Amino acid sequence: MTSDDDGELMLRYARGDMRAFETLYRRHRNALYRYLARHTRNTETANDLFQEVWSKVIVSRERYEPRAQFRTFLYRIAHNCFIDYCRRSSVRNETRGAADGWESALPGPEQDRPDTRAEQAQIAARYRAALSALPAEQRDVFLLYESGLSLDEIATVSAVGAETAKSRLRYAVAKLRATLAPLAEVFPVTAIQEPGL
Repeated sequence: MTSDDDGELMLRYARGDMRAFETLYRRHRNALYRYLARHTRNTETANDLFQEVWSKVIVSRERYEPRAQFRTFLYRIAHNCFIDYCRRSSVRNETRGAADGWESALPGPEQDRPDTRAEQAQIAARYRAALSALPAEQRDVFLLYESGLSLDEIATVSAVGAETAKSRLRYAVAKLRATLAPLAEVFPVTAIQEPGL
């Protein structure tokens, strides 16, 4: 099965097929969690929001209509849950632990050495700081893009026009690259891909 049949899986789940839901969950859980964790920069909050998003998917199963891709539907819920969280808590910049998957992918056979781990932690902190420094709208668009959504999907999730989404993404990528350029020797700035715009 491909992501094209996610909508059909959701319709099957609405008719009571639990295996369809399990497939959707397995297919989207990692990217969704990463999106929430990078937004909140707090593992506990990301866990809570992750559960909230899937709970809302479950509750809305009988009303689901495949007007857009399931992934767009899922990230729209996640986006709204995060916005609601910010409104509830009036906290936009939490600084406790984050889940950044790319740190473990840094090259080097000596990853377990204390000096290497310390360097990776510094790089991760700089990346999180650069991400946090982005305006909220640019950070959201970048994280959605990083999660694999297309510009059209990002525009739908963010409730903005496609040109606005494209502009926000360009600014976010440019700012991240500029901020992380001094780390180019240890963190490949090209890992922050310029979107095919």
